Amino acid sequence: MSTPGTNVGGPGKTEETVLLAKEALHTTRPSRMVRVGDHLKREWQLYAMLIPTIIWLLVFLYKPMYGLQIAFRDYSVFRGVAASPWIGFEHFETLFNNDQFLRALRNTIYISGLSLLFGFPMPIILALMFNEILREWFKKTAQTIVYLPHFISSVIIAGIVITGFSPSAGIVNTVLEWFGGESIYFLTRPEWFRPIFVGTTIWQEAGFQSIVYLAAIAGVSPTLYESAVVDGASRWQMMWKITIPSILPTIIIMLIIRIGNMLEVSFEMIILLYQPATYETADVVNTFIYRQGLQGGQYDLAAAAGLFNAVVAFVLVMSANAISKRYSRTSLW
Repeated sequence: MSTPGTNVGGPGKTEETVLLAKEALHTTRPSRMVRVGDHLKREWQLYAMLIPTIIWLLVFLYKPMYGLQIAFRDYSVFRGVAASPWIGFEHFETLFNNDQFLRALRNTIYISGLSLLFGFPMPIILALMFNEILREWFKKTAQTIVYLPHFISSVIIAGIVITGFSPSAGIVNTVLEWFGGESIYFLTRPEWFRPIFVGTTIWQEAGFQSIVYLAAIAGVSPTLYESAVVDGASRWQMMWKITIPSILPTIIIMLIIRIGNMLEVSFEMIILLYQPATYETADVVNTFIYRQGLQGGQYDLAAAAGLFNAVVAFVLVMSANAISKRYSRTSLW
């Protein structure tokens, strides 16, 4: 009779047994390709629904990447992309020696910084305020009012802004004249363009962006609030100690995405509001690309500016994600 741990058949027998067991396991376990094939057969409807999205990605996002080489060529419409001579980084050298591009880059960073500083907290504040409204009818009415500007065309929003700040019939100048001030043509003053643009963007988008944070707040466990009520916490304390910490991962992720889009200033709104008199503070990278590429016909230079924009955005989002992952353990990937 053998005791536990005693090798009855000798060392060779044990090794042979292990090899036979591994071989049997290998022969009975289906291969990876077989498992993937079975999964595709079982869930083919879900993958079929992905086909339109994949086609859209390939046609509109990946196929245009072929044209990025225009930024490194002396591009001619008549020669085509492949036949245009390769000139390397010459367009990028031209960009960084171009005062208009440097001005546009500086304005883009400045406007994006203002939008991030004042615009990013606003949807969070709105979501917290909506969460504290007790009367359901008032809550729905307030949400409808602040969501509405997002669904209005940028052309109409720009028309409202132009009319509101008009020197002759605008409500802003009318109020100024009531208090003894002088009429100001705000949209021709470079120093006024940035505050007007940032304020308009916040008014148009803050309400709709608050939906993300409202959804995050709805996911907070009610038992946390019930325990806080039992402990005698006020609604203000519950907001600071429960609500905000619970939605902090969502806030960080949205901040990372916002940082990645810092150079993507609202192109349509600036085109509709700016004019040569305000280029000094209103011209951004996207409007510079529009003027150089579509209006000036310098497609290669515009492509170089667009590629620079994309590379900077990639670096920003990667850096923000790495910093967030290191210090808060919350990240996009």
